[in-house]
Amino acid sequence: MRDSFVDVGDVTLFVRELGERGDRPSLVVMHGGPDVGHGYLLPGFEPLARDHHVVLFDFRGCGRSTRRLPDDELQPEYVVRDTHRLIDKLELGQVDLLGFSTGGRAAMGFVDKHPEQVRRLVLASTSAYTSADNARHLADWPEYHRRQRIEDEANGALRNSTVFVWDLSLAPAYLALLNSIGTDEGDWSLERAMQGLMHPWCPGDPEQVLRTLNKPTLILHGVYDMGFPVQLARRLHTALPTSQLAVIPNAAHMAHFENPTLWSDHIRRFLA
Repeated sequence: MRDSFVDVGDVTLFVRELGERGDRPSLVVMHGGPDVGHGYLLPGFEPLARDHHVVLFDFRGCGRSTRRLPDDELQPEYVVRDTHRLIDKLELGQVDLLGFSTGGRAAMGFVDKHPEQVRRLVLASTSAYTSADNARHLADWPEYHRRQRIEDEANGALRNSTVFVWDLSLAPAYLALLNSIGTDEGDWSLERAMQGLMHPWCPGDPEQVLRTLNKPTLILHGVYDMGFPVQLARRLHTALPTSQLAVIPNAAHMAHFENPTLWSDHIRRFLA
């Protein structure tokens, strides 16, 4: 594991590299949120790093990357630009790209702008569709509403651990992981997004972006995901002839945490 700070122009990104560079492309990871940095994703990538070079980094405005940026510099297109510059700075050449949750939407925006820079794409616990599509699938799910009430009653102290993890016996360990990497939320404001002041993570039609990309794509999803319901992953798989769908049983949004071995094995086989 190697940590560094990489200057990509107007910001400096905190970067963590796992594994060793080899003949195969590096896997670059775009994390979700973006309320925290990438640290919560490590359980899913540590097994993969035994035979892959994995590059994770904190988006501008969160984690240990440049903070306290003005609002107009906290827009998704800057994340795409930062990622492009980081790949060039590290001299990675063509990469495999993984986007997790909101980072999946950012990865769709990236391949729209830089399709030549990506060999294979992994979309993990994310969606190409709208928040209204999400809400429609969650509306009649009693367990989702039960867990959401638990979160509401805890006034934020549980940090969505009982919604994002299906096996509730693992929720305290996931919460401990989040707390271990800090409770300082990033500069990105949910309120700004709700007010329509944040640009789309993937402009245009994400499904069409991926069809135009026309490259191998792995859709990796927990069967009980309460962030982006699995029905949306299945819908995208049906729409993309170049896609594979891998559904992790007995796992929710943080499938990489609940079953890191199976989760990373799906990625390993796909990248091979």
